[in-house]
Amino acid sequence: MSGHSKWATTKHKKAVIDAKRGKLFAKLIKNIEVAARTGGGDPAGNPTLFDAIQKAKKSSVPNDNIDRAVKRGSGDEAGGAQYETIMYEGYGPNGVAMLIECLTDNRNRAAMEVRTALTRNNGTLADPGSVAYLFSRKGQVIVPADGTDEDALMEATLEVGAEEIENAGEVFEITSEATDVVAVRTALQEAGIDYDSAEAVWTPSMKVELDVDGARKMLRLIDALEDCDDVQNVYANMDASDEVLEAAAAE
Repeated sequence: MSGHSKWATTKHKKAVIDAKRGKLFAKLIKNIEVAARTGGGDPAGNPTLFDAIQKAKKSSVPNDNIDRAVKRGSGDEAGGAQYETIMYEGYGPNGVAMLIECLTDNRNRAAMEVRTALTRNNGTLADPGSVAYLFSRKGQVIVPADGTDEDALMEATLEVGAEEIENAGEVFEITSEATDVVAVRTALQEAGIDYDSAEAVWTPSMKVELDVDGARKMLRLIDALEDCDDVQNVYANMDASDEVLEAAAAE
């Protein structure tokens, strides 16, 4: 989130931990299946599928798993589920607004999982529309900071729609309009700059500043939600200083 670096780095580290747990693999495979079903199984003609495969490869998902997911999604192999996207809205501790994006083949199970995770971790489910207006759809490209020159990033992407480049410690976050994310990603490829992921995300228009206790509770709630099989992404308008997030994540 714009304004400080630690939250992006914390999310990046959490993704690594999730990958070790195997949770992230299942979510990335789902994304590939749905992208292939929606736009076809050829990544060259389906940017959403291309980016889903890229993110999976960067997270060390085996190529065989990726190939089978594409085949299931495109109908070349049996066994694909009929997933639908459902967005739940909620509040965390200290009134933090949350969007919880699910990809599920069982709407009732998803709703129960989300409600349970919220109520057990000082959160509440909100009425549709009561939170969504606080977020806008944006493009986000994550670039490893190691060996990457920020000036080169700016030169490659500003003319194709990049609105903000944030140095988040271990990674750079490039923000654009959601419709420009493919152009930004393509510009990086043409410039020979490696990237970890390119996708559309929900970003908050206003944020709630948290202390260590509030940040700790929010991180615990986000962990509980992301442990749900049907939850793909959790977006929150939390903000905190680097020191607060470091202290909260360490406990």
